[in-house]
Order: sequence, then C-alpha cells, then structure tokens
Amino acid sequence: MTASPSFRAAGHSWRLYCGPGVLEQSLGEALDRAKAKRAFVICSPSVNRRTDTVQRIAATLGERYAGVFDGIEKDSTYASVQAATDAARAAGADLLIAAGGGSVLVAVRVVAIYLGEAGTPFELMTQYPENKPAYSPRLMAAKLPIINVPTTPNSAVNRAGSGLKNPDLDHRMEYFDPKTRPHSVFLDEAVLLSSPPEVVRSTAATVFAGTLSSLSQTEQNPLVEGDHRQAFRLAHNAYLRLMNEIDNPALRIDLAMAAFLQNRAEDDGRRRFAGGPFSGNYAISTALHVRYPSVGQGESTSVVHATALRLAENVDPTAARAVTEGLGIWHEGMSTADATTAVADQLEAIYAQTGMPTKVSQLSIPEDDLPNIAAETIKNFNANRGARSPEQQVADALRLLQAAW
Repeated sequence: MTASPSFRAAGHSWRLYCGPGVLEQSLGEALDRAKAKRAFVICSPSVNRRTDTVQRIAATLGERYAGVFDGIEKDSTYASVQAATDAARAAGADLLIAAGGGSVLVAVRVVAIYLGEAGTPFELMTQYPENKPAYSPRLMAAKLPIINVPTTPNSAVNRAGSGLKNPDLDHRMEYFDPKTRPHSVFLDEAVLLSSPPEVVRSTAATVFAGTLSSLSQTEQNPLVEGDHRQAFRLAHNAYLRLMNEIDNPALRIDLAMAAFLQNRAEDDGRRRFAGGPFSGNYAISTALHVRYPSVGQGESTSVVHATALRLAENVDPTAARAVTEGLGIWHEGMSTADATTAVADQLEAIYAQTGMPTKVSQLSIPEDDLPNIAAETIKNFNANRGARSPEQQVADALRLLQAAW
C-alpha cells in the first residue's frame, strides 16, 4: 500500500473577477469589501494614454476615485516608484489599483511597502552583506489593500515579491512582503485585449516557460500537482494559438489564469520552485531584460531556455519524462538524454513558431558585454541564495550565455 502524502497548505484572502465588463460589474463591490473610499490608480503612460482602462475605473468608482499616477517605467524603476508613492500619499489613498503589466503590478506592491513602513527604501530591501547569506528584512507594518487589473498575462499577478531597477546600484532593489498580495484580481477581457501583440507574445512566453518547468517538479502534493497540470494545459494550448488568434480574449484569459494557478501552486507547496534544467536560467534572464530596456522578459527567457537544457547534467529521469509527456513528444524507450534533447528541440520550435528569438545574438546586444551580464546574476535573491560561490555563479552564467549566443 502506498502511503498518502503528508503536507501543509495555506490560502490567502483574495477574490478573482473574470470575464467581459467585470470592472463595471464588480469593482465597486471590491472597494466595499475593503471599506475603501479613496482608490488611487497607478499605471504606465501607455495604459492611461492609449487605452480607456483608467477612464473606465474612474467612471465606475465616481467620487471614490482618488486620481491616477501614470509614470511607472519598464522594470519598475526606483525613481518612478518613489514618485508614485508621493502621489498616492498626496491623494490620501486608502486603496491602490495597479492597472498594467508585470512592471506596474510589482511597482504597486513596493508603493504599498513605502507607504506603510517607517524605514528607508534601502533599509527595507533585501540585504547582501559581504561574505554572508542574503536576507530579506521582515516588513511588519500594515499595508494598503491592492487591486490588480493586469493588462497582460504575467506571473506578477498574485505574488508578494518585488524587484526595482535602480541604475545607481549594482543590483535590483528586492522586497518581499506577503501583505502586498492582491485583495482582488480583475481579468477583464477588454483590458487584456488592450495590450499590443508583441507585448502579449513576450509575457505569454514567460508564462508558458514557467508552467513547462513546473512539470519537472517531483514529489508534489496533490494540490500542487493539480494546479501545475492545469496551468500548463491552459498555457500550452493558448500560447501555440496566440499569434494566429491575437484578438481572441479567451486565449489571453487562459494565459492569465495559468499564471495565477502557477503562483497558487507555489503557495500550496509552501515554497517557491527552486528551478532546474527545465527552467532555463532566471538569473540570466533577469539580468538581460533589466540591463537592456529593449529586451522583454519573454525574449530574455526564450534565448537561453533550450541551451540551458542542452548543457544540463544529471537530469532527473522522472522530471524529463514528465515534461516530455506534457509536450506530447514522449515515446517508449526514450533515454533521459533523448528526452531532454527532444524538449530542447521542441522549445526552440515553439518559440520560433511564435516569433520569439532563440539565440542571445538575436537580441541586438554586444557580444563583448556577456561577462558583465554574467556578473549581474550574483545578486538575485530568487536565483542564488548562497548555494554557489559568486565566482562559480558568474562562470556558469558566462558559459551558458556564450553557448546560447
């Protein structure tokens, strides 16, 4: 008899509203539940000036609409987040609405931290003491409730970690606070359709890659396994069809739901998936898109994903089979090496089919900058918490970048 799994799971308080017109139908209800009277919208310039999302929110909320800050920059820059914090404070906000892609959703979490905590931004962020493990300070103050209205499918939709770009530092400003998880999430069809095709393609690639890598996670409890399988099924199907049906709202919602389920699985597993050969290389991808504003997260993922697999050693046979089966390319008698290679080949074919780059050289960045990109992978709390020496981290990153060139 096989023993039943022993595990612990914990939920978070949230409401999800999904479908056409859900802003008008349910945004007021969400504010009522939060007992909020001054909802302040934070977004990027394009969301406010090229779509009607903010106008719809303002019209729905009426006198409870406290204003908008529309200056959040790509990769959630420290300067724009500081300005948003000042604007929200001046408006007397008692609830924050993040309307935008991943950069906006991340930025608003940090705005809530800056508004709630007494310390300086540099005291509150993850610390990297010399010759000691990195650590994130515990942020104990209450935070304003946050409503997320994503314009793209993205993995930031219901997380608690945040990273800001700051050109004055040699690493991102990283924060973690469970109290910045969203009070409500609105997957509104028209809002999701408002993002340009190239933006959605990029964010969808990141969602697809994340759900694929999760299939390689072994020893999952039933809740985690269920969410991972459904997240991959939704993402795989929608991503393959996306560019041919770019105006189909169902595909964008499926991708957004896949990202949501992927995050929920991490909560039910009581840990964030540490990655592995099927995950590409998060630290390199982050360094690429933060260092080069022209490079999206999806592109920084697709250019190293297959190569990371081809360089992988000691791949777990169970993980290799699970991913190969998920992609529908498993056949009996496959060795682990064959399965791993087959996944790498399939990934390159899928990315090429959707118009994504598969080599670093396609990003139009200088080859002689690869050592600097590798060096920027050291201070990334999610990717390297002291498991490897900085020297080994940089050497491994440079090897992968060169192989993926």
